[in-house]
Amino acid sequence: MFTPYDWQEGIGHRAQYIQGKLAQGSPVLAVSLEAGILVFTYRRQARKIYEIYDRLIFAGIGQQSDVEAVRVAALEFASKEGFNRSEEDVTIQRVATAMSGPLKKAFSDFSNSPVVARSLFGEVGPTVAEDLYYVLDYDGDYTTSRNHAIVSGSSDTAAADLSKVADLQNSSVDDAFEALKEIWLTFADPQNPDAAEEMRKDLTAEAVLLERSDARDNRFRLLTPEDF
Repeated sequence: MFTPYDWQEGIGHRAQYIQGKLAQGSPVLAVSLEAGILVFTYRRQARKIYEIYDRLIFAGIGQQSDVEAVRVAALEFASKEGFNRSEEDVTIQRVATAMSGPLKKAFSDFSNSPVVARSLFGEVGPTVAEDLYYVLDYDGDYTTSRNHAIVSGSSDTAAADLSKVADLQNSSVDDAFEALKEIWLTFADPQNPDAAEEMRKDLTAEAVLLERSDARDNRFRLLTPEDF
């Protein structure tokens, strides 16, 4: 007989398994600047930062196939909302909460594999104060924040590190980019930044600016070393 205790124990084992996988992921840092939302990470091969819709950005850590599944589902939902309603109705709140239900169901369904992914959704607003971030976890739970957001595989991060990201709000894009490269180390391995320094030698920096201005047709700008 399957008891509530068995269910709770099973859920705990699934959570431990997922957290162990996520701990290997490269952190993603996002900060609101006057120019827009700057999202930064290091990656091995596949890209980690994507456009979901005009004004909306997505990044994730975890198993690449699961991150891609969440990205595609979010993209399809946003496109459908924009077609059936209007572009203004496609908000980060609608997209993130729409993804939350399926993730929760997958996590608690022992007949299927859970989704090994932790996702970051961001929406650029007319001003820095109006930018909004959702961090969506593997169990469907989510948190919201303003000004900055961080997706990491480790929960062992100090408040001082968070403040370093928040303090970049008044920086230029190139200054923020340089600062995020160093801040990334403390999130990649909070106990041993030197090990993270060694690890990133085999990684490639990836940065995207979701521009605040709507002067260009596409606000999503994948930054290259030539931009800095």
